[in-house]
Amino acid sequence: MSFHPAKRLPAWRKLALETWRMPSSPAAYGALDLDCEAALAWCARAREASGEKVTLTHLVGKAAAVAMASAPETNAFASYGRLMLRDTVDVFFQIAFFDGEAKAADRGERETRRDANLAGAKIARADRKSVVDVARELRERAQTIRVRGPDATVRATKMMASLPGPLRSAAARFGAFLSFDLGWNLTRAGIPYDPFGSCMVTNVGVFGIEMAWAPLIPYARTPVCITLGAIRTAPSVVAGAIVARKRVSLGVVFDHRVMDGYHAGVMARRFQEIFADPDGALGSSAMS
Repeated sequence: MSFHPAKRLPAWRKLALETWRMPSSPAAYGALDLDCEAALAWCARAREASGEKVTLTHLVGKAAAVAMASAPETNAFASYGRLMLRDTVDVFFQIAFFDGEAKAADRGERETRRDANLAGAKIARADRKSVVDVARELRERAQTIRVRGPDATVRATKMMASLPGPLRSAAARFGAFLSFDLGWNLTRAGIPYDPFGSCMVTNVGVFGIEMAWAPLIPYARTPVCITLGAIRTAPSVVAGAIVARKRVSLGVVFDHRVMDGYHAGVMARRFQEIFADPDGALGSSAMS
């Protein structure tokens, strides 16, 4: 896997790449409020056919990957006036775990501490994998974290956190500079290569939150972050009549240096097509 600079950039993209510097933020915000009846039914059929615990989060990640693949110029990050394109569409799913959980499991005890940490798993080439495959890989990765302890991404985060306060940000940014701007592979030093990928997906609905936006992490160089809210029952218009339907809201934050409203529109339409008709967009529940 490697990065390569995009060529023949439009004038606005060239200007956007030079416009923002930290602490200025290039984040732009959007929201999708979607009828999720068809998506929920599709996930239920996928669970029954595969035996895998397929959820709306997995479908959101898959849809995001397919949407990004439809606009490949958005699968990129800004680097000193250059737009660097990724070769694959990789989606990072956040996973909550608790310190001491693995040790408690080894002792056959139930972990009661609530010192939550955010880990995660990057699913490589998510646009080419089925939703069931995404669910299976995430489950296996989560089990590995809970049984064997933190993975490379979490270990790197803890290593950074152990540094004195003033050095943490500098170390994180310097690592990103070496990895993304110079293209060095720091895996042997304990820093995963492009650990967060093309898009980050996090589910805050499990906490009862219906709508939220998550920040773009500067040293992650991920251009899109999608936050999935809690499923709710709300009035919807169907065939001219107002009926109660299951709906879900997605908060979307994207890097305006990498993409703009046109790209957001293209990706949103593709995303909505998948959500409205997963069978038609992705195929049968058992195979997609």
